[in-house]
Amino acid sequence: MAEMTTHERVQRMFEHREADRVPITDDPWAGTIRRWHREGMPEGVDWRDYFGIDKIERISVDITPRYEEKILEETEDYIISTTPWGVTLKNFKLEDSTPEFLDFTITTPDKWEEAKKRMLPTPDRIDWDLLKRNYPKWKANGSWIQAAFWFGFDVTHSWTVGTETFLIALLEEPEWAMDMFNTYLDMCISLYEQIWDAGYQFDSIFWWDDMGYKNSQFFSLNTYRELLKPVHKRAVEWAHSRGVKAHLHSCGDIMPFVPELVEIGVDALNPLEVKAGMKPKELKQRFGSDLVFHGGVNAVLWDDKEAIGEEIRSLIPTMKENGGYIFSSDHSIPNSVSLENM
Repeated sequence: MAEMTTHERVQRMFEHREADRVPITDDPWAGTIRRWHREGMPEGVDWRDYFGIDKIERISVDITPRYEEKILEETEDYIISTTPWGVTLKNFKLEDSTPEFLDFTITTPDKWEEAKKRMLPTPDRIDWDLLKRNYPKWKANGSWIQAAFWFGFDVTHSWTVGTETFLIALLEEPEWAMDMFNTYLDMCISLYEQIWDAGYQFDSIFWWDDMGYKNSQFFSLNTYRELLKPVHKRAVEWAHSRGVKAHLHSCGDIMPFVPELVEIGVDALNPLEVKAGMKPKELKQRFGSDLVFHGGVNAVLWDDKEAIGEEIRSLIPTMKENGGYIFSSDHSIPNSVSLENM
């Protein structure tokens, strides 16, 4: 089979057809790229070209309440600052460290109403210059283009009100929770409709909504069905009305939610976090004709080349049957492992 572009290759996966090879994508942190440069990757080279990775391009928009950003404290070890979300963060200066969330502006329904007044989907929330510069190159290169949505549980608990506050709200103030879900989705839809109507069309929407952790979910199946599933469904329907795919990223163990995602028409699921309790081969057997599976490699094995090589050789042949699979990792692929013929 002749070599395909990324767009052709990924499109085949969404059609559940074989391609010239398994698509390989990644999303490395900035510190990872800096390390690659220290270890010999030339400056000025697209890391995807250097490693032979498929090119997924992402269009982003600003959906924040646009609170003031300022540095409150800085030492040799950390920076404490405020964000456009109204959150006070402590960012450590270690390479790619996880921030500590110290305080939140939005803590009650009244505070949320104040934030909503700041969230108008105006055109200045779109980086039009970036699109003008890069969109023609993306199309010419045969890239797969994603619209980066962000709505639902992930952005609401982590970047808006805090996990404890929001989990309580799901039980005691569900109308507030649903309003936050829907407001963020409305912002995304309005802004991406502007982008679409301006001629910058995309192949899929991709959104982050981490609903699980190790061996469990943040909330019950009934809560998902009543509060969040209708919002997910609305996003999927919006995407499908434009002929584009709906691609969900949800970390943690969300096994009980997968049949619900299939029911509302989600096209692809990532990352299939094995260490949290996800079962990629079981999911492929049950839903392989409905879902594209993206990921599913056990991340705890990456430090052992022999173990991760064996994991990949065991997993990929099953996951790639009849198409419908995209390989993804948190690290570069070990030199001893090749996906070319898998």
